[in-house]
This record gives sequence, structure tokens and C-alpha cells, in this order.
Amino acid sequence: MDYDIELRFQDLLKKLEVDFGGGLDTQSILFLIGVQELGLGYQKFKKHEKTDLMHIAICTLLEPHGHYEFIGRDEENWPHFKLVENLPALNEREQQHLMKEAILDYFSQNEIYQV
Repeated sequence: MDYDIELRFQDLLKKLEVDFGGGLDTQSILFLIGVQELGLGYQKFKKHEKTDLMHIAICTLLEPHGHYEFIGRDEENWPHFKLVENLPALNEREQQHLMKEAILDYFSQNEIYQV
């Protein structure tokens, strides 16, 4: 794993924990990104909706890498994507690295946190 990415990710975690409390991990950040992208604010979500929110986050994060394309929103304002290019086979470590790098890019590009 790229040491710089890990340091920046830990810095992001510290900044997020100020607003959202401790114990955050990649999965919880994906959930937060999904809620942000849905754009309806905080509310109670059903279990399947939480899974859908994480999927929205993954699609959003991997869209700039050419893996997904945003196709629009449904009548309830949920964003939808289509798969453009399959991800290459990655081991767990490589997946974590890709997600952390994409999360850092997301927060930086959206000017939420500069890390």
C-alpha cells in the first residue's frame, strides 16, 4: 500500500471523526458518501437502502476511473449508474488501496476536506 495514501486517509478519518464520531472505517465512509450523493439529508434507512447507498458511493468513486457512468435519477431521486468497464481482478489489499485513493479524490474534488 502506498504510504502517502494511507497517511492521507488517516488524516481524513481524523477530520471526519470530529463531525461523525470515532470508529469510522472504509465501509462507514462509503455510507456517508452515498448519503451525500443521494442528496436527501440524514434519515432512517432500511437495511437494503444502506446497501444501495454504499453501491451509489462505489459507483460515484469509480466513475472518474471509467468503470461506471451516471445515467440519471429515478422518481425518488436515487442516482443510477451503468457498468462501463469491469474492474480488474484485485486482491483485498489492492481493493482497499483503490477505495482509499478514490475516497481521498472524492473529498478533495468536492472540496469537503482537503487532504
